[in-house]
Formats: sequence, structure tokens, C-alpha cells
Amino acid sequence: MDLAAHWPLTGQEALRGRLETAYADPARGYHDRTHLAEVLTRLDELAGDQPEPDRRLLRLAAWFHDAVYDAGGDLEERSARLAEAELAAAGLPPAEVAEVARLVRLTAGHRPADDDRLGGLLCDADLAILAAGPQRYADYVAGVRREHADVPEAAFRAGRAAVLRDLAAKPTLFHTARARELWEQPARANLERELTLLEGRRR
Repeated sequence: MDLAAHWPLTGQEALRGRLETAYADPARGYHDRTHLAEVLTRLDELAGDQPEPDRRLLRLAAWFHDAVYDAGGDLEERSARLAEAELAAAGLPPAEVAEVARLVRLTAGHRPADDDRLGGLLCDADLAILAAGPQRYADYVAGVRREHADVPEAAFRAGRAAVLRDLAAKPTLFHTARARELWEQPARANLERELTLLEGRRR
């Protein structure tokens, strides 16, 4: 994907360049340019009928949602604060800055309110990887493991299983009707298969 074509702020190419550089950090195993491109693509798929001002906010939130990704913790909060600082400096209205930051913060738990239309769209686009085909899903899992290469295998497996179980406990993984139609069933199957491997169960 040409990421530049999905950048919604004309005249702010330097900011886009800084974000692209962040996503291109070789230390990232999964939360990289490919992930950003996939989230933007899924947003186009899910939000194509949304008003253009809302689509712009969603694209900005996608660009910023993993802008900070390191060992420092509080990644979504720090990404949201970066969005607040950068977008205010770019001259966006305060209400728009606040909404982008709010959307970024939602990706920490992927649990928007039922009536949160934009939050549901962004969270669904971010979690669409869970429904990927076998090879892409395997690459995703391997990328996540590379990002936690310093964590011992047993601890990683336990932590990863806890994350997946938390997701699986949601009434639905996805919040929009279109995403549930497209991805709920394959995503549930992928989660079950990965949990089986992580927990050493046998079918």
C-alpha cells in the first residue's frame, strides 16, 4: 500500500514522515508498516459509507494508534498524547484532536461502548488480523513473539494466552455488523487454535 495516499492532512507531510519512520523501526515485529496498512485498508472496507470528516478522524487515529511502541509501557496512552501534541501543533480544532486521542486510547482494550460508532470501526479494523488466513496469522503471531523476544517462553505463552482469553470472553470480538459478518467466525477459530497450541492441549 502507498501509505502516503491514506494520509488525511494535506500540508503535514513532515508529520506523516515521522510516523512512517516510527512504524518502520526494525525492532517492531508486528506493529509495523504492514499492520498500519492493514488497519487503513480495513477502515476503508468498514467505513466507506461514513461522512468524510469522520473518515478523516478514523484515518488519523489509525496512523497514531501504535505510533509509540517500545518497552516503556502505557503505549496507547503515550500514542494518544503524541497525537494530542502533534495534531494541536498542526492546527486541528481542539474537538478533533480530542476525538482522535480518544479513539487511540480505545485500542488499549478494544471495548468501545455499544453506541460508539467511530470507536467500533477503529477497534474492528485493528482486530481484523485475528481473522487472517493461515500464513498471515502465523506471521502475525511470530511478529508478536519477536516484539517480546526478551520474555522467557513460558512467561510469554502464559501472557499471550491471557490476552487471547480476555478477547475470547467478549460477547463478540467485533462491534460493527459488517465486521462480525466478515470476521467473527474465522477470528474465533484462529483464537481457539492458538490457545490450543499455547496451552498444550490436544484435540
